[in-house]
Amino acid sequence: MLDIKLVREKPDFVRQRLGTRGAGDAARVDELLRLDEQRRKWLSEVESLKAQRNRVSKEIGVLMGQVGKLKAAGDPPPTAPDAVRADLILRIVEAKKSETRAIGERIAELDKRAGEAETERDQLILRVPNLPHESVAVGASAEDNLVARVHGEKPAFDFTPKTHLELCETLKLVDFARAAKLSGSGFLLYTNWGAKLERALIQFLLELHTREHGYTEVSPPFLVGPHCLEGVGQFPKFVDQYYAVREGLDDATLGRLYLIPTAETPVANIHREEILKESQLPIRYCAYTPCFRGEAGAAGVGTRGMIRVHQFDKVELIKIVPPETGYAELEQMVAHAERVLQLLGLHYRVMLLCTADLGFASAKTYDLEVWAPGQGGYLEVSSCSNCEDFQARRMNLRFKTGVGENRFPHILNGSGTALARLFVALVETHQQADGSVRVPEPLQPYLKTNCISP
Repeated sequence: MLDIKLVREKPDFVRQRLGTRGAGDAARVDELLRLDEQRRKWLSEVESLKAQRNRVSKEIGVLMGQVGKLKAAGDPPPTAPDAVRADLILRIVEAKKSETRAIGERIAELDKRAGEAETERDQLILRVPNLPHESVAVGASAEDNLVARVHGEKPAFDFTPKTHLELCETLKLVDFARAAKLSGSGFLLYTNWGAKLERALIQFLLELHTREHGYTEVSPPFLVGPHCLEGVGQFPKFVDQYYAVREGLDDATLGRLYLIPTAETPVANIHREEILKESQLPIRYCAYTPCFRGEAGAAGVGTRGMIRVHQFDKVELIKIVPPETGYAELEQMVAHAERVLQLLGLHYRVMLLCTADLGFASAKTYDLEVWAPGQGGYLEVSSCSNCEDFQARRMNLRFKTGVGENRFPHILNGSGTALARLFVALVETHQQADGSVRVPEPLQPYLKTNCISP
């Protein structure tokens, strides 16, 4: 989430950066400031009242000391004036005790109001997206994304290339009909060489990133609590897009756990609520997981094919780094994802997303789009983002510097890469005139063949 101190001290800057997203979030700044000001006003009044209560309590102590001296001469006081004076002091004491009780009640009331304002403020700020980095081009839609670079040439065929649907059916790589019978539309059943190719791609990606790119492999849970989804910025805004789990028939358990939409969700949260040592950074994780996305309201999910599905495999890259190196680490992460496509002999382009197309938590994002000949277009297979300290604040992840200062790190995420679109581009790009698919050299050790034939 955004730093409330930044919102408070530079509201016009925050409005301007949010305004570049074009989603109307700049309008939330005034409400954030109103709630924050209420909270601070009430807390300030609480502190004043506590000081007043302490002062009155001291006065009561002094008065009771005077009564004690009067009573020390005898009980009751030996002279009528002393008795009258003691009685008067006691009445004053009772009045001051009533005053402290009233002050205490007012403190409790203001504490409650301040707490409610803080809760409302914090719930609101969770719905405000990250500020785009200054290097991100301002745009109104995905049409305004910039082509950062292009790798290779589109493959040329001396025959009419088939779509992945045709190839998967003739080579028996995916059984779409039986997948629908098992789970409904938007799911895949890989078979024979298709299942082997999917597994080979996963193994190849993990080996590449761990052995050559220096990531540490982890295998996280596929079910997480809502706090993890909130930590990376997927909740509360996108709560309608993911699969909530119920335990048996107990409705009370619904929503305690969710199927992960990406490995980013559990892996980025590994160190949540921790204070790391600066010497531990950078941390670079790599993880394979299936990904589950309901995509509520999305059109075309039920269409046959592998472009948009509810469950797909992905190898995810996560970095936790000092802020000073965040953007250098982003460029390196993009290069690591590009290396996958280069080794597989695929034509692709790197897109720098404009402000309107950024993800909720991202400050800057590059998309890798691979060419799929059978589709006659590009497919996004990787999205690499620097979320700066946006996610770290949400999950309260900090690191302690050498001088003892606690700071929020930058958290980066990237697909390294996602399937099944990579699968689509690979079979369509490497298809042969006889209907077979040539296996790229890096995958041959895993598949023990150089060609998948009918």
